Amino acid sequence: MRPFAPEPDLSERVHDAVLDAICSGKLRPGARITQEELAQQFGVSRQPVLQAMMLLRREGFLIDAGRKGVCVTPLDVDHARNLYVVRAALDGAAARLAAAHYTAHLVQRGRQLIEVGRRVVATGHVPSVIEADIDFHLFIYEASGNPLIGETAQQHWQHLRRVMAAALSEEDLRVSVWDEHEGILRALEAGQVAEAEALCRGHAEQMADILTGRLKVVISKAA
Repeated sequence: MRPFAPEPDLSERVHDAVLDAICSGKLRPGARITQEELAQQFGVSRQPVLQAMMLLRREGFLIDAGRKGVCVTPLDVDHARNLYVVRAALDGAAARLAAAHYTAHLVQRGRQLIEVGRRVVATGHVPSVIEADIDFHLFIYEASGNPLIGETAQQHWQHLRRVMAAALSEEDLRVSVWDEHEGILRALEAGQVAEAEALCRGHAEQMADILTGRLKVVISKAA
């Protein structure tokens, strides 16, 4: 993390940088954070840092931890499971709507996303795989034609990204996630609304089982 040049949106930029560090795992669960350290890192005053930290608290990424001050919120298996319950419902609804009015332009974009996803899996670079996976699901939200689905999901995706970064390993990349994505796209392209919904919901539920199981191991090792 490098210092920022002074700009009116400094608090937003500090927020985004700290959020990225938390969700990518650079800032570990339970890590202590101070205004002074962040202000020095980014080369800004304490005021934008304070505003950023207040927002991160409201969003659930930071907590007050008594004498330790402010810390990165610990990961929680039950919270992760709840996130995936919500995601499964939203993904299923988005896929059903997308299948009902899928266009040739969407076909092309979807296939491009599949190609990108398979390429990044071959690199074994977990952060890139996570980014490609999120892009695929955001595409389905957009294809649904209902902007409220994406807006509702947005508040949860950074928490999901955090779970994925903590729980995924190169070994997990061998799971046929992109085969499942391709199956979802085939259902969308064929206009199979019920099949697309079932596949998308089932995909989210399967990932919930894989990632929460792995997260339990990660948390137990850190305890």
